[in-house]
Amino acid sequence: MLAQDIQPSRLARAAQKIHDLLAQRPGMRTALVAYAGSAHLVMPLTRDADLIARLAAELSPAIMPVEGDVPAEALALAEEQLGKAGLRGSILLTTDGVPTAQLPPLAAYRKRGGVPIQLLAVAAPPGVTAPPDSPPAPALDRAALDNAADALGATLTVVCPDDRDVRWLARHTGTSLVSASAAQSGERWKDMGYWLVFGVAALALMWFRPGWSVQWS
Repeated sequence: MLAQDIQPSRLARAAQKIHDLLAQRPGMRTALVAYAGSAHLVMPLTRDADLIARLAAELSPAIMPVEGDVPAEALALAEEQLGKAGLRGSILLTTDGVPTAQLPPLAAYRKRGGVPIQLLAVAAPPGVTAPPDSPPAPALDRAALDNAADALGATLTVVCPDDRDVRWLARHTGTSLVSASAAQSGERWKDMGYWLVFGVAALALMWFRPGWSVQWS
């Protein structure tokens, strides 16, 4: 996530997108989770979007205790926080890649009826050259991300230099909540009043491939 194929870095751009997304949903309850080889709750549910944005901007691979990339654990932790609060929500998983080994646990998450997922890919496509002093910057692997999205039953959005990605995510978060509620209760989810935003940030040491995440309800 420190790679600079996306300026100023994948990590910094992910934090900016989280900030912009929260700005589109003022007053929503939000939480933040970070992961590398283990998942950790950075901030419990709060309506303080500025605090979430500041914490997201301060995240660094250096603070993660275990190297690796385990998005399934982060999703489980996010879902656990929602359950404790007695709330439904959706998760935005922001990542630069998902290991093939994570596909079975991601599929299991979907099978047991996990909350809806939106996936935001933060990596440059093939052909983009990172600066010489950038950490390793593997190009966006669209096929691998499509496989992860399929395993989760998630939507997949690739990061944009403008706000098209944020606007799309803001629209489809509400749609996914309505659909999930209709499927489970036969009633339309009242998402215009009470939202929960949950953030999941995936981080790995610079030689590993990490990701990020945010969640709304």
